[in-house]
Formats: sequence, C-alpha cells, structure tokens
Amino acid sequence: MSIRPPQSGEQARELTREFLRAEKPCADAADVDAVLLGVSELVTNAVRHAGGVTEFQVESGSEGVAVEVSDASVRRPRTVQINPAVPGGFGWLLVRELASEVTVALHPGRGKTIRAVFPVRA
Repeated sequence: MSIRPPQSGEQARELTREFLRAEKPCADAADVDAVLLGVSELVTNAVRHAGGVTEFQVESGSEGVAVEVSDASVRRPRTVQINPAVPGGFGWLLVRELASEVTVALHPGRGKTIRAVFPVRA
C-alpha cells in the first residue's frame, strides 16, 4: 500500500491499523500492537528529526509486515543515551527491538528510507 505520507504517529497508526484489518484480520493482538508502535515511532522520528515523511508504504509478506518510511534527511538514526529525567530517546531503540529486520538506505541528495519488518502471527 502506497499512500499520501502521514505526518504524525497518530495518522500512521490509523492507516496501518486499517491495512492490518484488511490484510491480516486474524493477526495476534500483541503483534498488531508492536507494528502500530513501531510505525508510530518511525513516523514521529521522521517528523521530529528529518523534516517529515516523504514516502510511506506498508506491505504484507510471508515474514510479516514491512513498513517503509522515507524522509529528506541523509542522517542515519542513532541510539541516544537514555536519561530518565529527559523525555524521549526511546523510538529508535523500540523499533530495533520490535522488528525482526531493520535497514536504512541512504539516497544522496534525496534522503533516506528506513525499512522495518515486524513479525505478525495469525
């Protein structure tokens, strides 16, 4: 599914929830929650740190659900030192923990695409 890119975690969750209802109606609830959290974090990070989402895709496959989020920044995501006194800093760590595969493709002069595959059991 390729659609108008969401510009908030809430929009991304709703689009992905609709996709999952159609493509994986019997999906395990915990797996659905993991996909929704991962999508929300990827989109939120793109909006906060990379100028917004330029492309957004969700696909179903044998390995689970693949999510691609593109933005205009060529800066790779990074893990930051978690400080309980400072909000945030968990997004990239959560995505890497929840996904079975995460790749970052840099597109010089155009930005980057992060692809995360989330396992989804029926």
